[in-house]
Amino acid sequence: MATTNDLKNGTVLNLDGQLWTVLWFQHHKPGKGGAVVRTKLKNVMSGKIVDKTFNADVKVDTANVDKRQMSYLYNDGQSYVFMDTQTYDQIHVDPDTVGEASHFMLENQEATVAMHEGTPLYIELPASVELSIEYTEPGLQGDRSSGGTKPAKLETGYDIDVPLFITNGEKVKVDTRDGSYLGRVSS
Repeated sequence: MATTNDLKNGTVLNLDGQLWTVLWFQHHKPGKGGAVVRTKLKNVMSGKIVDKTFNADVKVDTANVDKRQMSYLYNDGQSYVFMDTQTYDQIHVDPDTVGEASHFMLENQEATVAMHEGTPLYIELPASVELSIEYTEPGLQGDRSSGGTKPAKLETGYDIDVPLFITNGEKVKVDTRDGSYLGRVSS
């Protein structure tokens, strides 16, 4: 148990049997009345984001979330298999839990797996990853109808927009939060 005054970004709360991650919080003291803590919470399972206000110094139930560094091994068709880099234990993670992270994962890539009571909650990738362009059309110098970008397929099978000068086989840096092109990786 903790109080609302102890909240920090990344704290996981257990509210009515559901797990919520604190994305943002602010202590607020209005002109009259008691102090409150405004929060923006994200449901760990569904990804839903809500605003919630707590009275200051109210007890809240915090969940014990274990974040472990793991290595992504392979997809067996039904689930993604990760290996704990410390104990070498393997766990199977449901595709719904992996979510959008699957667009940017390669075999043997490091990822952080957040677990609560033995159940994987979500996968955290680094803010950006380096991936190769599997296929893209050649860019024509005079083609500016698309703002100087063209579609490209990454080695993971995910499609992104890249500048016209990018060619097949080049390595690019991709933002894992929104799938945007960040730059070319020099070899």
